Amino acid sequence: MTERASAYFPDPTVVFHILNAKFVQQAEDDAATPPAAREVIYYSLAIGHHLGVIDCLKPYLSLPLSDYRAWIAQLEAGEARRKLEGVLRFGEIGIDISHIHTLACALDRALPAMTPPQQAWSRSLIDALQLIENEPTIYLMVKRHNG
Repeated sequence: MTERASAYFPDPTVVFHILNAKFVQQAEDDAATPPAAREVIYYSLAIGHHLGVIDCLKPYLSLPLSDYRAWIAQLEAGEARRKLEGVLRFGEIGIDISHIHTLACALDRALPAMTPPQQAWSRSLIDALQLIENEPTIYLMVKRHNG
């Protein structure tokens, strides 16, 4: 891709978002909430969040899509690799307490074959999985951003 074209089509990235906070919408907050913000809250609830609970996510790990592909290719075929390949197929995946053992073990086994950056990403993800193990209400949302 030319330099000029890359300005219009930046490289896609994969971002791991981690639950940062939750807050509960209170009835008394409704009057003080601007209509535009209220619309976002109602939309969030309509797409499946628990009634009155909003999850706040923050970016935890970000890498170019091409690096993500190469990184997960280091994992042996199996459940963990299939889980992470979901980002490529569906555009996003969720990682919760039910995935931590499988992912952590697969990442740890693959570490020796990985490049130093891949090892750093693996360790960072393993750290996040440890956070989830310690506090099961935490989860990761992994999304592909197309620039």
